[in-house]
Amino acid sequence: MGNLAVHALRAVLVVLFGGSVFVQAVMVPLLAIDMEGLNPEFAYLRIPILVIAVLGVVAVQVVLVCVWRLVTMVRRGTVFSHAAFRYVHIVIGAIVAAAMLVFALAVVLAPGDPVPPGIVLLLCGGALAVLGVALVVLVLRMLLAQAVARDVEAAQMKAELEEVI
Repeated sequence: MGNLAVHALRAVLVVLFGGSVFVQAVMVPLLAIDMEGLNPEFAYLRIPILVIAVLGVVAVQVVLVCVWRLVTMVRRGTVFSHAAFRYVHIVIGAIVAAAMLVFALAVVLAPGDPVPPGIVLLLCGGALAVLGVALVVLVLRMLLAQAVARDVEAAQMKAELEEVI
């Protein structure tokens, strides 16, 4: 990965992390204020929706930090090691948690008439799509495992060859 690509990705990660902090610090409180004016029949939705929103942003932030760490490992040339698996596992867990949060939002909004049933169905489809992203990352993790195994095998062969020479 070239220096330009690493710097560009880091710039994008910084902007995304700053945006997520803005959402947590400004947008969620504004959403809370806006939700105070809800129909009293749906007032029970306020706290669950706000909690889901905050936890969703935290899940995104966890992914951003782990990607930052993985990019650092790429830059140092240490990404093909067992240490990278920790970050990949955390990313997979955060994505699955995000999918569960989207599904939880669908469950919270399903009873009664706060939103049309089509929106609930779209949220369930969104949760499924997010789980699909987790599966893609899991496949990439398997590719990383194969690369690490090849790297270890190559190091062993090199050591054996040095002994022979």
